[in-house]
Formats: sequence, C-alpha cells, structure tokens
Amino acid sequence: MEKQNSRYRWVVFATVLFAYFLIVSQRTAPGLITDQLMVDFKVTASTIGLLTSVQFLAYASLQVPIGLLSDRYGPNLFLIVGALLNGTGTVMYSLAPNEYFLLVARLLVGIGDATIWVNLVLILSQWFKVKEFISLLGFAGMSGSLGFLMATFPFSAWIDLTGWRVAFLTIGILLCLCGFILYYVLVKKPNQLFKQEKKKKTTLEKSESTIVLLRRLVTDRQAWATFLCHFGLVGTYVGFIGSWAVPYGIHMYDMTRSEASQLIMIGLVGAIIGAPVSTWLSNRLGTVKFPYVTVHLMIFLSWVTVFLFAGKPPFYLLIILFLLIGFGNGASALTFATVRQSFPMKVVGVVSGFANTGGFLSAVLLPSIFGKILDHFPGNIGYQYGFMIPVIFSLLGLIGGVLIKEKQEGVATAIHVD
Repeated sequence: MEKQNSRYRWVVFATVLFAYFLIVSQRTAPGLITDQLMVDFKVTASTIGLLTSVQFLAYASLQVPIGLLSDRYGPNLFLIVGALLNGTGTVMYSLAPNEYFLLVARLLVGIGDATIWVNLVLILSQWFKVKEFISLLGFAGMSGSLGFLMATFPFSAWIDLTGWRVAFLTIGILLCLCGFILYYVLVKKPNQLFKQEKKKKTTLEKSESTIVLLRRLVTDRQAWATFLCHFGLVGTYVGFIGSWAVPYGIHMYDMTRSEASQLIMIGLVGAIIGAPVSTWLSNRLGTVKFPYVTVHLMIFLSWVTVFLFAGKPPFYLLIILFLLIGFGNGASALTFATVRQSFPMKVVGVVSGFANTGGFLSAVLLPSIFGKILDHFPGNIGYQYGFMIPVIFSLLGLIGGVLIKEKQEGVATAIHVD
C-alpha cells in the first residue's frame, strides 16, 4: 500500500490541519488584549508593536533555514517540535509577570510557528498526488482562516469570561498535547503501516550544496515573484489584524472590544471563502497568474480606499473592504501553488520558505511602523497616516503578481538539483 493511495492520508490531512488551526489562532490572538497589556504592564504602543514584531521576525528569519532542513531531513520532526514550542511559548505568555517574559514567550511562539506552513506544504506533497495538491492547499488555507476566526469574537468572549491568562494557558496546554498526537500520526503509525515503502528508500539522492542552492534561489525571478506576492497579501493582513485591528475599531468607530473583534470576523469570512474559491478558480482556468494578479489589484485598491477616507470609510464600505482584504489573504495559497508548479520537489521546501518569508517580513515591519506612527500622531490622524503602510506593501504584492511567469511544458526551472 502506497501513502498517496491510502485512506490513512486523510487522517494525516485532518491532524495536520487541526494543528495548523490551533497554531494560527495564537498568531493573532494577542491583538485582542493590546489595550489590556498596555494597562497591565504599563507599556507604550511601540512596545506592543515590538512584541508582535519579534514573533513575526523569528518566523520570517527561520523560513529559509527550515525549508532547507525539511527538504533534506523530512518535515515530520520539525512540525512536531514546532507544535511543542508554540504550546510552551503560549503557556509562558499566560504566566508572564512582566513585558520581558512576554517578549521571550512570543519569541518561542514565533520559532514554533516558523516550522508549520512549510512542513505542512511538504507533508501534503508527500501524501497526496499533484492533482489533489492545489485544491487541498485551499482547504489548508481555510483551516488557517478558521484559526484566525477563532481568535476574534469566540476567543474575545472567552477572555471576557475567564480572563486572558486562563484562555491562553488552556490553548497552550492543548498545543503541547497536539505535538504528541502529531508524533503518533506522522511517525509511529506510518512506520507500522508502510514498512515496505520505507525499505524501498535504501539510497539517498545526492543533494546540491546549500550555498549553490541559495545563490540560485536569490537570483531567480519566479522565487522573488512569490516572495513579493506574499509580502503584499499576508503581511498587510496578518500584521494589521494581529496588532492594531481591534484598537482601530475601538478608537475610530467607538466599538467595544467584542464589537471590534466581530468586525474583524468579516475579513476572516472573506479569507475562509478566498482560499478554496481561488484555488478552484485557478484549477478551472488552468492558470495561477491571472486570478492572482486580479486579487492583488483588488487588495491594493481596497487599502487605497481606506487611506483616501482618512482611515474612516463609511461603515458599510468598511465591511466590504474587510471582506475583500480577507479574501485576498485566503487567496495567498496560490503562492504555494505557483511554487509547486514551478520548482522540483527537492527544493519545494526552501522555495516555500523563501516565499513565506516575504509575508512575515511584511508582518514584522507593519505593526512596528504602525505603532511608531500612532505614537507620533496621537488620535485618529495616526490611523490615517498609518494606512500608507499597507498601501505601499500591497503595491509591492501587485508587482510580484505581475512578475509571475507561468510554467510552460518542457521548460526547466532555474532552480534545480543536479
């Protein structure tokens, strides 16, 4: 029995997506308690921006190294360790006595988070056939969006009921347990079910040197196109949702925390729709570039609209814009469809890591810059100027979409393994 034809692959799929769902929920959940942290720990907006940025900085800086290691040694170990680190960091966050402890906790969460998506892509590549891969990426993106959704009104209501420390502690413990479940599902059980397949892999193919591979990576147009695509879509969305979206609703529209988190749910509904719809549309049209460029243009115009309304568009329009921006974030799964179609399997991990670095480099920069602008321009004017940042970043994403070169049959990619 082969992995790609077994029913067990769906157990792997469900378990990995559940882990991803939990981990993504903790990527932005701290944004719900931004104001509380500023009061409880007596810190400035810049400090809160630093807490968010250090998490995404760890994530972004480790994407390429994790991709290289996963390509060579397999994705299972890194996914398991990532879940355990994420859980440990979340537990520490819930027990933090001061802002320095919070900083270390978010650093651990960022390191754990760095291992998740790249290895999820590789695991799906190993367990599923190419024709299934793009559609399943859409469902994987949907599970991430559901994680973001949990970190809005449901998690906010939980915090209001029990306090933020209890909520984060519970999720942290659950993530640690998830790490042990992943070990059983990805390592122990497959070793029992697929012994013959394991024996077939008696020789390892020679890998290209790391330095040569990295040199090819950073000079490849397609790799940079995917980097910029993720920079423009994921970073602007995750960076804003994870730090300033709830305070934005509170200050600009006089909402309560729960009301502001419900507003963000509109964007998450768009993301949940965007992942499967965009991958389905790409399969239907037989192209990734056209739908992806269209999405990037839509996101750029959405952020421009928020900026032109001085950060406070009419409420009905705000709902539409958040829905569209969320749809774009869901459609970012097409970045990895591009990677899978454009590069050989032996380098999918490192190229996926490079592309993912773009999104989370943007997510590192946006909260910190946004926080500094708010500190410098108090009140509503700070948000108005702050929205220049996602406008610029989404423009870079649009440029990335235009730079994508559709793979043609018989044309070899620039990055290969000898």
